Amino acid sequence: MERTELTRERHRASKDRAALYRLLDAQIIAHVALQTERGPLVVPTAIARADDRLLMHGSVASGWMRRAKQGEEVSVAVTQVDGMIVARCSFESSIRYQSAVIFGRPELVDDEHKAWALEVVTEKLLPGRSAEVRPPTAREIAQTMILSMPIHEWSLKISDGWPDDAPEDIATPTWAGVVLTQPGLGHIQGAPDLAVGVEVPASVRRLAQHGLRTDHTRS
Repeated sequence: MERTELTRERHRASKDRAALYRLLDAQIIAHVALQTERGPLVVPTAIARADDRLLMHGSVASGWMRRAKQGEEVSVAVTQVDGMIVARCSFESSIRYQSAVIFGRPELVDDEHKAWALEVVTEKLLPGRSAEVRPPTAREIAQTMILSMPIHEWSLKISDGWPDDAPEDIATPTWAGVVLTQPGLGHIQGAPDLAVGVEVPASVRRLAQHGLRTDHTRS
């Protein structure tokens, strides 16, 4: 089996390269995994896409980037959470998401193209900013490393459905649906099979109001 093939929930797999590019273009952070002499390592890093290549930005002092530029194979994971699928039982509740994993060997962007790559990354993080500030100095460019990896071997998994409740749970007066969490979409949608008159519970209203928490600190 190819490593880009899903072993579970294969119906969620997508071969749509345009959908992959939309996901990469929407995210600014990826997690890069590689093997080191001390064991496996996963590192978050800033990313940008340039056509069919993924650019990864960091410092020349970065240990993992120094290793990767020597031809070390890596896997890069990018995830976007689109919402919560709220089922009539906790077991069937899940997350609406898009997740991609890209495999490859990053290459060092040479000095001739580094200024261009830095502008690509800058425009990804803050569109229009390059025209508002001075160009980076030669010293700043020298202190920066950018790796480029071809987007050739990849997998994309998309969860965008509704609660998959059992018939006996659907028959209960319990709310089910989706809470969308992306900007401009933070609202509640009842499941298509939701009975008329079932009220939205407090937990779902709080989620829609405050968004999906990404930490476990107490408020």
